[in-house]
Amino acid sequence: MKVILLQELKGKGGEGDVVDVAPGFANNYLLPQKAAILATEGNLKQLEQRKHNIAKREENRLGDAEKLKASLEGMVVKVDAKVGEEGQLFGSVTAVMIAEAIKAATDLDVDKRRIELSHAIKTAGEHEVSISFYRDIKTKVKLFVGADIPVVEEAVEVEEAAEIAEEAEVAIESAEAATEE
Repeated sequence: MKVILLQELKGKGGEGDVVDVAPGFANNYLLPQKAAILATEGNLKQLEQRKHNIAKREENRLGDAEKLKASLEGMVVKVDAKVGEEGQLFGSVTAVMIAEAIKAATDLDVDKRRIELSHAIKTAGEHEVSISFYRDIKTKVKLFVGADIPVVEEAVEVEEAAEIAEEAEVAIESAEAATEE
């Protein structure tokens, strides 16, 4: 069954494309959701008249997607999550959590459906996530997963240990100087 798509449909085409789909898919999903109309002679003539407007919208979408990609290219995002022993998370990091972290860091809204997780993120550390903005326009974002508090406590403990070690060295040097005299 031939239909004219009224919006982008992943794996099928973009707005204004005439595609051949199964009749059940067209009748049960595309037509009731107003994602497509039947490709009749009258609708095809209307499509030809609307091609210019569709091309303008497509150009705007591509431009907006490129701007978003440029602003998120190479970005590092931190997601706070409860981490157990051995770096395992309690649960997993979801697309919603990643979208909220990006919003907090950059004030840009990224649709959770555009975030592509190749596998469930269940460990603390660094991960890479792909974000698809529009058709083939994608970018990768580095994701650091973990809680702030343990990292800060570890850093404080390392600094304290370094200070204690320095004080011990000074004490040893002064004791050696006193024994030499």
